[in-house]
Amino acid sequence: MIFVTHQLPVNVPGEPRLDRAAVWDGLVLKANNALPFVPSMTYCEVTRRHSDTVFDRDIDFRGERFTERITLEQPHRVTFTRIAGPVLGTIANEIEGPADDLKLRFSFALVVQGVEGGSAAEQEYADSMTGDYLKAVAATLNAMRRLAQDAVSA
Repeated sequence: MIFVTHQLPVNVPGEPRLDRAAVWDGLVLKANNALPFVPSMTYCEVTRRHSDTVFDRDIDFRGERFTERITLEQPHRVTFTRIAGPVLGTIANEIEGPADDLKLRFSFALVVQGVEGGSAAEQEYADSMTGDYLKAVAATLNAMRRLAQDAVSA
């Protein structure tokens, strides 16, 4: 199993300041259409809504198709459970910390089908994926900041 967790500060000097509600709104937008938030994703479409807080989507990530079940846990967590595709598992986006020191944590627990756990092949896949996921964390925050800036400019 591949496990990665990474946390970034939400607010940094020189960037638009985001409160918890703005980060949450950004995560909900990302859950519904990740293309503006995840550079390695080329396709994202919601395919079924189970409720206001649970829905499925199909994505193409790094040239592979996946189906994810999204669970919105307002105001602190969005969970993406891979239910179909060559890499299964769970991805969580979590808002952490007090209002004056917000952090955004991304955690991934993934299993690559056909690859032995703990093997060199799994480690190689993990290393290649980690870079894309860390870029997605930074891109998500940058997209949220752009949205905040656009709202101020409007």
